[in-house]
Amino acid sequence: MTTRAELALTSLQAPRRRYSEDAVRVVLLTAAFVSVATTFAIIFALLKPAVEFFTEVSPWDFFSGTTWTPLFEPAHFGVVPLLVGTLTVTFWACLVAIPAGLGTAIFLSEYARPRVRSLLKPALEVLAGIPTVVYGYFALTFFTPFLRSVGINVEIFNVLSAGLVIGVMLIPTVASLSEDAMYAVPHDLRDGGYALGATRRHVATRIVVPAATSGIIASFVLAISRGIGETMIVLIAAGQLAQISFDPRTSVETMTTFIGATAQGDVPTGSVEYKTIFAVGLALFAITLVMNIVSIRLVRKYREVYE
Repeated sequence: MTTRAELALTSLQAPRRRYSEDAVRVVLLTAAFVSVATTFAIIFALLKPAVEFFTEVSPWDFFSGTTWTPLFEPAHFGVVPLLVGTLTVTFWACLVAIPAGLGTAIFLSEYARPRVRSLLKPALEVLAGIPTVVYGYFALTFFTPFLRSVGINVEIFNVLSAGLVIGVMLIPTVASLSEDAMYAVPHDLRDGGYALGATRRHVATRIVVPAATSGIIASFVLAISRGIGETMIVLIAAGQLAQISFDPRTSVETMTTFIGATAQGDVPTGSVEYKTIFAVGLALFAITLVMNIVSIRLVRKYREVYE
C-alpha cells in the first residue's frame, strides 16, 4: 500500500513535461515573430527608396505642394491632391459603411432571432469575399449610370460611385466586428434594463452599444483603414485626375490609385518617378499607423471589463 508520505512526495514532484504544449508555444511564438518581422520588412522596403527620393525632392514640397505631375515635364511632387482624393473617397465610404454596418449589428445582436441571425450573418460575410475588381466594375457600369438616371450629373469616373461602393464593401467589416462586440456584452445588463422597464430600443442604444464601444470603435477604424487602402475600386471607378476637389461628382486620384497605376513597369527602375511610389507608400503607411495608434488609445480608454 502507498503511504501518506509517498503520496505527499509524489505530489511535490515536478509534473511530467508536456511536449505538445511546448510545440504549441513554439508555433505561436513563430507566428508572432513572423508578423513582427513582416512589418519591419515592409518598413525597410519602403524606407530606403523613400529616403533616396527625399534627397532629390524637398519633403516640404512633397507634403505641402498642391500640384501632382511626377510623370510630366515640368514634374511637380505635391502629394496634397492625392491625400485629398483619398480622404474624400474614404469619407463617402464611411458615410455608407458606418451607419449601415452599426444598424445591421444592432439588428443581429438585439432584434434578430437565433435562426435569422444564423442565416443573415454568414450571408453578410459573403459580401466581404467578393473581389474588389468586381466592385469596381459594378461602380463603373451600374452605379454611375444609376446616379445619372436619378438626376445626379456625375462624370464617368467620379468619387461618389467609388466611395458609395467601397462603403457597401465595408458594411460586413463594421457589422461583423460590432455585432461580435455587442454579443459579448453580458446578458445580465440587458435583463437589468428590461427589469427597470426599458424597451428593446433603449436597451440596445443606451446599454449594449455603450458597453461595446471599444469593439465598435475598433470596427470603425478597421473599416476606415481598409477604405484608405482600397485600390481596385478607385482605380476603376474614380479615375486618375490628381486635383484638389471636394465635389463628389468629379474624378480624383488617390494614393493607392497612383501606386497601382505607376507600378506597372512603364517607369524606369531607380528614377525619381519610380521612387515616388515608395514615398507615397510610406506616407500611406504613416497615416494608417497613426490611425491604429489612435484607435488603440480609444479602445483602451472605453474598454469595459466584466467579471
